[in-house]
Amino acid sequence: MIVRFVRAEDIPALAAVAERSYRAAFADILEAEVLDGRNAAFFAERFNTSWERMLVVLSGEMPVGFLLMTDGHIDMLFMDPDASGRGGGALLLREAEARGAKSLECFRDNHGARRFYERQGWRVTREYEREFAGRNRSFVLYEKD
Repeated sequence: MIVRFVRAEDIPALAAVAERSYRAAFADILEAEVLDGRNAAFFAERFNTSWERMLVVLSGEMPVGFLLMTDGHIDMLFMDPDASGRGGGALLLREAEARGAKSLECFRDNHGARRFYERQGWRVTREYEREFAGRNRSFVLYEKD
């Protein structure tokens, strides 16, 4: 697997990865109507304005995951569920760290992601609630020195 910056032509494939990953990761956390609204079109629209801040991990020529970072904060890190556990997420995270990543936010109840971040040396520095998709949700903030 290799990591590189996203190109505009990657957006449709990454939007599909985002939709699959989002549904798999948050099926037990978010309501069906929220998940339905986070479809490939939703993510493609978001990526159209942020793709220059994104990294993609490729398996061969196929995008299997991505990371979006803003000012040292990881906004998103998603892996296609079919590619999970193969090291792509760790590659993305290490690249983000090398580029100055210091923090990320995670749903408190996203236990798989939390195990992943903690295995990579990230630590919880705060638990809190904030509004997300029309409801207060529980989150944790991770930081890495």
